[in-house]
Amino acid sequence: MTGSTMPERNSEGFLEDAQAWTENVATTIAAEDNIQLSENHWEIIMFLRSFYKEHEMSPPSNRLFVKAVKETLGEDKGNSIYLMQLFPGTPAKTACRIAGLPRPTNCL
Repeated sequence: MTGSTMPERNSEGFLEDAQAWTENVATTIAAEDNIQLSENHWEIIMFLRSFYKEHEMSPPSNRLFVKAVKETLGEDKGNSIYLMQLFPGTPAKTACRIAGLPRPTNCL
């Protein structure tokens, strides 16, 4: 990353301090997963960051992540297929890592 260093992360790549997150940090973490962030990604990332601010936690599981997205952004985005296309693997875990949030408690 030009001009700044990557904040400290744990062994799974999650930021140790959610306050250290920037959009550049998100872009770098996403690139490690071969994800190029689009407007759709940013919408979910910003949703997660506001969810975290409100609840002081990441959505605890994929199922609750999907449900929370559906309640806020609608059915077309609040479904596991859409979220898996954006964040392959375990969407809640991948999206939270990119959003600079703690690891969801129930995600493997």
